[in-house]
Amino acid sequence: MGLKAVHFGGGNIGRGFVAEKLCLAGYKVVFVDVMDSIIEQLQNASSYTVTEIGGEGEKVNTISNYSAINSKTHEAEVIDEIATADLVTCAVGPNILKFIAPVIGKAIDKRTATKPIAVIACENAIGATDTLAGFIKESKNTPQDRLSSINERARFANSAIDRIVPGQDPDAGLNVKIESFYEWVVDKTPFAEHGHPEVSAIKWVDNLVPYIERKLFTVNTSHAAAAYYGHARGKHTIHEALEDKEINGYVHECLAETSALIVSKHGISAAEQKAYVEKIIARISNPYLKDVVERVGRAPLRKLSRKERFIGPAAELAVSGGKVDALLGAVEQAFGFLDVEGDDESAELSRILKSTGAKEVVEKVCGLEESHPLFYQIVPIVEKVQRA
Repeated sequence: MGLKAVHFGGGNIGRGFVAEKLCLAGYKVVFVDVMDSIIEQLQNASSYTVTEIGGEGEKVNTISNYSAINSKTHEAEVIDEIATADLVTCAVGPNILKFIAPVIGKAIDKRTATKPIAVIACENAIGATDTLAGFIKESKNTPQDRLSSINERARFANSAIDRIVPGQDPDAGLNVKIESFYEWVVDKTPFAEHGHPEVSAIKWVDNLVPYIERKLFTVNTSHAAAAYYGHARGKHTIHEALEDKEINGYVHECLAETSALIVSKHGISAAEQKAYVEKIIARISNPYLKDVVERVGRAPLRKLSRKERFIGPAAELAVSGGKVDALLGAVEQAFGFLDVEGDDESAELSRILKSTGAKEVVEKVCGLEESHPLFYQIVPIVEKVQRA
């Protein structure tokens, strides 16, 4: 029997990154989703293409070794597939992890293989696999008398993923355009004596935290900052935003602040971090990605939350007395990303700002307590946006 991976989420990251790399590594991929349209397309198509876009041109990979199941209507089939798989991955969004946990929990409990299944959440969130594992281990999803032996059936490993998926052509169907650069780093320590899954695209490390924070506080911070400044100034794409010298300067200033944190906290040299910053700015500036600012800026509530790309590093810097002026400037722009068509969170943020006092907004949206040194630096920013 060949290698098999079950992947939750048939979206662009799922098809164009995770499943692509797993299929190229020799896995059969079983897609799981609740969206009828995407599952039906996958079931009715024998293949799809992933076009990797880089400075050197385009490369097309054809993906064909897959099947698809609708977990809403065929849960038993999903359980059977996971029970005999080598690997479970997901790219569904951090808020959806609790909804996929029940079926994964049932499947893990059904496993009889001697080697535990590897569970890796591929989400833009710190500790996403830990979060998923927490939901799986709840009593409603795993019998409590089986918890002590769950490591015999499953091993949970956090990961950091980095790959830009721009807006897709309206008639693309299953086909995905994606940047050629990628980084997929996974903690290898949970696998211990069993050994980690063989996936050539994955970089296996003993300490994932520096990779997660460097990526989140460089790639995600710069991408979102460019999007919010670009939106405020009427730019269409991230490339156009970063062509604006002022916006480019603001983004570089944000990364100077986050770089100070990364260098001091994780022992990465200043020269290495500076080179990484310039590589990231060049990546997100790629005109061929045609990355629309509204797409990149969507979900401002999540991006303004406590452990995310602005508040996360700013909170740590504020505690140590570090400079946070540029990050606060980006926070102001993010609070101004309101009522954007197709983005529910921007509408909800608008409602919150209209109905809630500034202090409560900072507590609710940014997750900061009044005693935190960053709290009263953000309150006047919220008040300013509310007055506008």
